[in-house]
Amino acid sequence: MKTKQSATVRRSVALPKELIDEVQTVAPVELRDNLNRLVIVALQDFAAKQKAYAFEEAMAQMAVDEQLQEESHAINEEFVVAEADGLADDAAR
Repeated sequence: MKTKQSATVRRSVALPKELIDEVQTVAPVELRDNLNRLVIVALQDFAAKQKAYAFEEAMAQMAVDEQLQEESHAINEEFVVAEADGLADDAAR
């Protein structure tokens, strides 16, 4: 009989007592007594912030890319006529 592998990875970490005390003091009540859940939430938050930072960095690099700016300007020029397409000026009726 095969056993189903767990999707959980167990790791042992050593954390300073002062850090644990501080985190438990500022953590939401529902997480204060569940260090495992608190670490999971903290790591999820860390990953989300790193992804957001990477996205912001990529956008900042795109903002200063001259070739990309030229292409964006060219696309805008092509669609400037279509922006008002189908819109009627009430005063012209």
